[in-house]
Amino acid sequence: MLKLKVITVFGTRPEAIKMAPVVKELEKNSDTFDTVVVVTAQHRELLDQVLELFDIQPDYDMNIMQERQSLAEITTRVMTKMEEILKKESPQIVLVHGDTTTTLAASLATFYQKTLIGHVEAGLRTRDKYNPFPEEINRKLTDDLSDLLFAPTEMAKNALLEEGANDENIFVTGNTVIDALLHTVNIPFEFSSTELKGIESSNKRIILVTAHRRENWGKNLHEIATAIKELSQKYSDIIFVFPVHPNPVVREAVSPTLQDVENVILTEPLEYLPFCHLIKLSYLILTDSGGIQEEAPSLGKPVLVMREKTERPEGIMAGTVKLVGTRKEKIVEKVSMLLDSKELYEKMSKASNPYGDGKASFRIVKILKSYLA
Repeated sequence: MLKLKVITVFGTRPEAIKMAPVVKELEKNSDTFDTVVVVTAQHRELLDQVLELFDIQPDYDMNIMQERQSLAEITTRVMTKMEEILKKESPQIVLVHGDTTTTLAASLATFYQKTLIGHVEAGLRTRDKYNPFPEEINRKLTDDLSDLLFAPTEMAKNALLEEGANDENIFVTGNTVIDALLHTVNIPFEFSSTELKGIESSNKRIILVTAHRRENWGKNLHEIATAIKELSQKYSDIIFVFPVHPNPVVREAVSPTLQDVENVILTEPLEYLPFCHLIKLSYLILTDSGGIQEEAPSLGKPVLVMREKTERPEGIMAGTVKLVGTRKEKIVEKVSMLLDSKELYEKMSKASNPYGDGKASFRIVKILKSYLA
């Protein structure tokens, strides 16, 4: 029997984390699928860490990353290289993930070759094309181009239906990030880096902070950094751990304000294994990330999101996530409330996670078998 050739494409660390379980599930079914892994390296070092952790060897590495690269440059480089790969491999379907520029560019190149597209994590919406930017439009256009839509939740499915997508092409699977997280937190690990060594036994509450989104560049990042400094002074018994994104724009905004604050630890970006264990150790999470809104509730950690809007309203409705925006006063107020109120904290930490059970990748591959066969 001829195998079904499936190309998976990803380029950033979040994509890699969420696509890795799908790649591994496809590899388990090697009697049915010929799996071709393509990476763009839109994020180089952060991507490589995930590939190593999940033992994934790319068949093609575009290696497009350049310092301070523009969205237009990423798009054109990915499209040109993707066209060459598609012509050589002639796959039955290309799987893309989420909302990055890699995702949109790869989808458009695939559409031009009249090849089927499967979109993992389809249907997320804020209905504001500049929040998040450029992700909102990336995912909307990718959904329009896709033939199979793997929605993580019923709410995501409903968003697709409202836009006219065919019900027969939408499949609610759960989110693959839960698959990746539950696998990774079970791998034994101890912090050995200079900054975090011994943090497991510190007996202090830890707040994990991440901030890097493009729409927060500039004034918003300065507000976030100032809020963390004020909180660190107000709660001197708490450790704030902030893995700082390598983008120079982020570092220039964050480091001058926080680098000399005693109970704030600025680290290099953590690999996914220590990052998952840091989530597990943390008391709460302060972030502008999308994926952490899905991951942290699985480990009972409240998430305060430093954005004006989120494409993941399920967490807010479930009570595991709160939007706090990017104003210093609001961030300080909402973090203080959680730190000072045990009742409020327990209400958030014990809310159920709406994003899945860790079997999303199994469902996606099962659907691919049925659809392509």
